[in-house]
This record gives sequence, C-alpha cells and structure tokens, in this order.
Amino acid sequence: MASITPPKTSEQLLVSLPAEHVLLLTFNRPKQLNAMTPQMAVDLKSVLDWFETEPSLWVAIVTGAGRLFCAGADLKAWNNDQQSGITNEQEDVVSGIYGFGSISRRQSNKPIIAAVSGGAYGGGMEMLMNCDYVVASQDAKFALPEVKRGVIAIQGGKAQFPVVLLYLSRLILGMLELREVFSVNQIVPASEVIPAAIAAAKEITLNSPDAVQATKRGLLLSQEFGHSQMLFNHALGTECKRVYKGDNIKEGLKAFTEKRAPRWRNPAKL
Repeated sequence: MASITPPKTSEQLLVSLPAEHVLLLTFNRPKQLNAMTPQMAVDLKSVLDWFETEPSLWVAIVTGAGRLFCAGADLKAWNNDQQSGITNEQEDVVSGIYGFGSISRRQSNKPIIAAVSGGAYGGGMEMLMNCDYVVASQDAKFALPEVKRGVIAIQGGKAQFPVVLLYLSRLILGMLELREVFSVNQIVPASEVIPAAIAAAKEITLNSPDAVQATKRGLLLSQEFGHSQMLFNHALGTECKRVYKGDNIKEGLKAFTEKRAPRWRNPAKL
C-alpha cells in the first residue's frame, strides 16, 4: 500500500496502520478510563472524516488503551460545567451530527470494528453499538449508567438498547448475556482482543471494497426507508454504480473463472 499520512492528532488519540487497508484508532486516556474529552472528539472527527475519503483504507478499528474501552463522558468536567452554569448539552447533541466521539451516529459506508477490553459505559457503549462488528474480552462489562447520574443516553443508543440498560441501568456481563442482550460478535481472552479485531478486518479486506461499501450503504438505507424505497435508492445510487461500472466487478468475475484469488483495487472516490 502506498504511503499515506493521517491527520495530526493530540496524544489522546493514537493512530496506526496495523495491516494493509486497515486503520487502528486507540483512545489514549487510560488513567481516566478513556473518558471522552472535547479534544479527543475533535481528533476522532478529523481522522474518521479522512478515513471516509481515503481510498486505500477499507476498514477501521477503534479500541481503548488500558483496562477499559471507554467510560463515556468525562463526568468530572461535566460537573464543573454544570456547577458553573454552562448548560449547552441540547445544542451540543444537535450540532454533533456524528454523535458521541464522532462515532455513535456516524453513517460510514466503510466497516468499523470495535475492539473492547474490559468493557464500555455510557457514550462508550453508544459508540460501539454503531460499529459493524464487536470483539470483546471475556471479562468485559457493559452499562448505560446515565440515569444514575441524572443524564440521558441520547447520543444514538436509545432505539437500540433494551429497557434493562436504559431505565434500570443494569450491568451486562458474562458471555451468555453479552451475546443475548448485547450484540457482541466475538468473545476472546483480553490478550487476543486486538489480534482478533485485526484478523476480522483482514478477512473483510479479502472482499471487494466496492461491494462491501455498497452492501453497508444498503443496510444504512434500510434503516431509513421501507424496502421498496430502499431498493430504488440503493440500486440507482452512486455506490451501486461504482460496483457495476468499476474494475473490481470485472476482476472478481474473471478471478472466479480462472480459479484464483482476486486482486482488488482501491475503490474510486464517489
């Protein structure tokens, strides 16, 4: 893969390229359990906006340094704001079109994988619920404790979470609960979370990036429209046009007839 340079970030977000076509973002406030700050949110938006438009990157992984994926909002900073009369929460929610951490309401056409060690709370959980694939450690614990602190899980998770999380604020733990109540795709020992996430990302990159991104676009449209309208918008959309008019469909079909692995190209910019 040709050399690419991501946007500069603060020390609160680490950016790396662990495999071809794969971007890895690491929340880096381990002492604060990776609680989100305005600076980290700015860093995430900058890098993810770049990821969306960089043709050579096909999959992103988000994870957290230390013993927790993300504890959600920085409640100490939030308390300082509230006690000093700064109450801009409603405006901040509406103006932050991509949601918590620039992830919880982001509608990316590219797959995003969450690699979760230790667990996630509040906004951290809302972020990973908007990811396409979740790898979690065996000891992971999940909760939406907002109502226990007088605040709301409003950044994208309300329609997706069961009442036991939203209203009762119960802790979800144990492999059975993780699979049944909360959509964790893969559960592994803590030491294997990042390798497993990278392996999943590499498996995705074995497929045509055009087709993967068009498929995800169809899933996003299905959340917005009924089936007939979704099908119309999807079939005539730019993502499907890129699939059917591009080079990778020719390569995929030719590779099948020649009984070899396809050699995919980076998708054209939309």
